Amino acid sequence: MENNIQFVPLKPELYSTYNEIGTKAYDQHYKHLWPNGDTSTYIKNSFTEEVLLNEEQDEDTVLYLIKTNSTYVGILKITLHKQLQEYSKVDALYLDKIYILNEFSGKGLGSEGLKFVEQIAADHSKKVIFLESMQKGLALPFYLSHSFTIVANTQVPFNNVIEEEKPMYVLQKNL
Repeated sequence: MENNIQFVPLKPELYSTYNEIGTKAYDQHYKHLWPNGDTSTYIKNSFTEEVLLNEEQDEDTVLYLIKTNSTYVGILKITLHKQLQEYSKVDALYLDKIYILNEFSGKGLGSEGLKFVEQIAADHSKKVIFLESMQKGLALPFYLSHSFTIVANTQVPFNNVIEEEKPMYVLQKNL
């Protein structure tokens, strides 16, 4: 596991880094969801300066770059207050994105990211953390091994995703 992991709050001067890391990590892990590997729909809805400007103005959205030593290796997006299922905005935190570059996967960064998110949830007196995970792939067993449980079915919200790749789960972890 990496010793020096930092979660750097996103500032405008780091937007291009955030978008670059987010795009690269997404493409490394999720190209298979899209016909011909064309992830442009997701990228233009997630990793543009315009998207970041809007997210930065939303007081419930918190964005971070994940850094180890002197290298940016991932991104983290949290919605601090979001109603999910029977939990009110006051009680629920939503982990929207945690993407780590392939070459840094398996080194404890995801686990440290989850600990960081849990601390933020505790600081805001949350009762539960929610996230969504693909039903296929490596992320689901990772979340299940970190005490998340499947609570609902959902799917990727974009029409042009390959149909059999759309299924997702909503997972929660009680605090």
